[in-house]
Amino acid sequence: MPPRKIIIDTDPGQDDAVAILLALASPDEIEVLGITAVAGNVPLALTAKNARIVCELAGRTDVRVYAGCDKPLNRALVTAEHVHGKTGLDGPVLPDPQMPLADGHAVDFIIDTLRAEEPGTVTLCPLGPLTNIATAFRKAPDIIDHVQEIVLMGGAYFEVGNITPTAEFNIYVDPEAADIVFKSGKPIVVMPLDVTHKALVTKPRNDAFRALDSKVGNAVAEMTDFFERFDKEKYGSAGAPLHDPCVTAYLIRPELFSGRRVNVEIETGSDLTLGMTVADWWGVTNRAPNALFMGEIDADGFFTLLTERLARL
Repeated sequence: MPPRKIIIDTDPGQDDAVAILLALASPDEIEVLGITAVAGNVPLALTAKNARIVCELAGRTDVRVYAGCDKPLNRALVTAEHVHGKTGLDGPVLPDPQMPLADGHAVDFIIDTLRAEEPGTVTLCPLGPLTNIATAFRKAPDIIDHVQEIVLMGGAYFEVGNITPTAEFNIYVDPEAADIVFKSGKPIVVMPLDVTHKALVTKPRNDAFRALDSKVGNAVAEMTDFFERFDKEKYGSAGAPLHDPCVTAYLIRPELFSGRRVNVEIETGSDLTLGMTVADWWGVTNRAPNALFMGEIDADGFFTLLTERLARL
């Protein structure tokens, strides 16, 4: 089979960085058409910079990186420096990027790229707030037919919230954008906290990254060394969850994950539960399923794949 054509929409973030590295290390399965940056974990100027830093770390200066929306559709931006550090990529010392941003806005790149490809042939991979994707869908609804699938990291159900008691960060930052995407009618695969909190970078797994003894392996180990301090203190877990690489791993080895097709609605009106992904896990409503909501991961298989692919860079 030819590699799957994807657009990575991202707000790097250490785990975003690892997701991008995994994609760039897997050309047999994944063709990265471009990377679009959005404001999220840190402001847009930093996410656009960090995406280019990661491309250079992978030796892939040919990948086009576009800057997108600098704030949510209807709300003030909420960021997560308390998790990712002031730069978003705190941990390793990485040089500023030399590659320039691609000309044009990320939303226009998404629109133009989808229109240029055959219907149903491009997978969108959002790793942050869904502002860029929703803006593109609103501006050019004809492109929705050109989307093959949307595989995203976001939301939670049994794991509840990580930024509020009921909401996961990516969805909470721009719930109106998430609502547009979940109502788009396209196949959606959701990697919620329910799965990503089972993809923990334990010490042996991080030692395996470091044992690669490469620039990429050391950088990934230092990234997870940094941001695990927050998660271990907050959750009492054995390591930091690698949220966003679950998206990329699914594209390569979908059998590593299992879930259920359910209806997912986004709460946009309640102060108490704003940004909640209301997943009808038990089928208690008559709302039609609109997403494959993942619940389980083969964590050992996931980290074996990740370590093997990072070794290629």
